[in-house]
Formats: sequence, structure tokens, C-alpha cells
Amino acid sequence: MNYTTTLNWIHSHKANGRRPSLERMRYLLDLLDNPQDKFPAVHVVGTNGKGSTTSFLQHILTSSGYKTGTFTSPFITRFNERIAINGEQIPDNDLVQTAQAIKPIVESDSFQEKVGKVTEFELVTTLMFYYFAKINPVDIAVIEAGIGGTFDSTNVFAAQAVICPSISIDHQDTLGNTLAEIAGHKAGVLKPNVPFIFGKMAPEVKEVFYQKSASLGCPTYEIDKDFFVTESKKTFTFTQNDFSISDISLKMLGHHQKSNAALAAMTALILQEKFSKISRDSIKNGLENTIWAGRCELMTPNLMLDGAHNEDSIAKLIDVLKNEFSGKHIHILFAGLSRKPLDTMLEELSDFDLCVTTFNFYQAQALSDYPEKYQKYRIIKNGYNKQSKIPTTCLSSQALFTSFQRFETTY
Repeated sequence: MNYTTTLNWIHSHKANGRRPSLERMRYLLDLLDNPQDKFPAVHVVGTNGKGSTTSFLQHILTSSGYKTGTFTSPFITRFNERIAINGEQIPDNDLVQTAQAIKPIVESDSFQEKVGKVTEFELVTTLMFYYFAKINPVDIAVIEAGIGGTFDSTNVFAAQAVICPSISIDHQDTLGNTLAEIAGHKAGVLKPNVPFIFGKMAPEVKEVFYQKSASLGCPTYEIDKDFFVTESKKTFTFTQNDFSISDISLKMLGHHQKSNAALAAMTALILQEKFSKISRDSIKNGLENTIWAGRCELMTPNLMLDGAHNEDSIAKLIDVLKNEFSGKHIHILFAGLSRKPLDTMLEELSDFDLCVTTFNFYQAQALSDYPEKYQKYRIIKNGYNKQSKIPTTCLSSQALFTSFQRFETTY
């Protein structure tokens, strides 16, 4: 196998309607000597903010001197980004080596007769566990769940801590139509006595979280109750009991990122008992050096890329625009998936100069399906031209797939 054939093999396992199976995951991991149990890890669940919070915590742990793995999705430019150590994506040769170790097992007749063919997410999750345990062992990992929690393929290890940045309506076909139902799925990753750190939640979500935590003996840490963010213009102070870090200045924009940073800081304090090199300085240094591609990311001084993909994340994007770019004439280039509530999301953005595009993905909303009142752009597949002169601030929502592509008017 080479890198190209390895990627093709991984992508050949798309679910195509098949449901993930924890029984299949556990059986596969058992055949691999349970790599998920060979290193400590933190589990990150929730609707929005998982990737940013994962990156904040990874930077803190790396700054503290720990070799830190991360597992995230989606990737922006290369598949390898999903499995990384200290912010560096898995090398091509290591990905091939890891796949070669797993391929004979999942392709064997005995395996498929017993539990069936693995899905792509199950396979990628297994590659991550095996890589962090066997090929390039880590001191600790931060693992982002896929969709939900209870039945998610990552829900096969006992975490050092569980973090949930937010809960909002998304993936209703899998997780349910109410916040309480969705919260139940997310809290399903909790194991007995595991600390649970979570952000600002609706009352019905908090009720689910506290009931689940109490039933398992999990200590809870709620923002604005057990730890606090105090904002002061561009900086903020993190406080928990008599511990505080002041004048924290983030590279990532938005009030919500300060909250995500605080979740990571609180988790670091909890981990400090076992990971003694974590310090006040390493927490601050890690937070201040964190970046996360595609989340209010300034590609040029007047071009931002953001992956807002549901109503809650659109609201957070609007908050950033109004607070960070007041007085600017803002253009938004929007692309979305057809299964999302696009009419509502576009209406939320209607105060701005809004136009739409599409991208090469089977679930992407076609240009012809957008209302005629929006100006439409099409993608040119020869890369984003950074030399283009854009007269005012231009921001892109849910266009991660188009981040390095150029666009031009169709009509």
C-alpha cells in the first residue's frame, strides 16, 4: 500500500446507511489488544466548539511538555489532519503503516462474518487508537467524538475527563429533536467518577447533565458556576476558586472562544494531579498560542473563513462580526448542506451583504436550489487567489470545503 491506495481503502468504507456498532468497535479493538486502554485521554463531546476546545487543551498540554495526540473532524485540506500529535498531522508513511496493521483483520472473512464491514468512522477511529498506542505512543490524547456520544465509535474508553462546550439542535435524525434528547446522547460517554466540564447550557440540558453525573458519581464543573471568565476588552481573566490567570489574549476571535478556552483551562487544572508539569504559565501560553483552522480564521487581513453550520454557530459568527468588525461593510459568501435549515441560517445573516455558492460534495445545496434573491457564485478549481483585491471585509460561512478555492460570478 502507498498513501493514495491507503486513502482510497479508508474511503471505501463509507457507511451508506449502515449504522455504527459499538459491538463491532469493541471486537476489533480487542483483536488489536485494546489500544484505547494504553494511554490516557480526554473526551470532547457537544454540538459546536469541540474542535476549538480540543485545540486549546492540546496546546496547553504540549506547552506543558506532554506529547499530545488529537483526533478531530472534519479535515480542512488533508485527511491526515484528523490524527495529529502536538499539532502535527500524522505523516503519510505512518498512516500507511497503521492501515497495514489493521487491514488484514477487518478484511478477514471471519471478522466480517461475525460483525460485518466496518464503517469509515469506525475504521479511522481504530487507526487513531492504534497509532497513539503502538506506532507513535503519546503521553495523553484529546479525542473529539463524532456525532452524539452514547453510540459514537469513540465511546470505548474511560476518559480522564469529559468536556462539552455546547448543546444545540443538529443531527436530529440521529440524536433527537429536543435539547434534552441530544444532551442525553452527549452525556452517554460518561463513565463512573469521571469529571464532567461543560459550558453554558439551557436549563433542560443542565438537568440531564446533573442527573447523569449524579447517577455515576461524576464531579461536575459548570462555567459561570464553578469557574469564571471575566472579560476586559481584548483580554480576559480565568478564575476557579482562589486560582486565576489574568490578561489572557487569544488569537481566536469571539466571546465563545473565551468560554472554550476556559473549559480547556479548567480541564487542565483537573488533569494537573496526574500531569504535574501543567502550570499557570503553560496554561496561559497554550491558550494564547492556539489557532484552529476554519473557525473565524483570517485568511488575509480582510478575508475570514468560518465553518458555522447550524443556527447556534451562525449566531456566534454574527456576534463576532458585530463586535470585532463594527463599522465595516461585510460581504458573506455562504455555502451549506441541503439537509441543514438553510432558509433559517440565511435569514439570520440577512443583515449583511450576502451571496451564495456551492462545493463539490454530494450533500451540498446546489446553486439552482437557492432563492433567486441571492447573488450566486461558482467555484473555480485552481485554488484561492490571495492576490485578488477584495475591497471590504469578506467572510465565508460553512464553506470549509471551499477555503482554498477561488470564486467568480455566475449571473
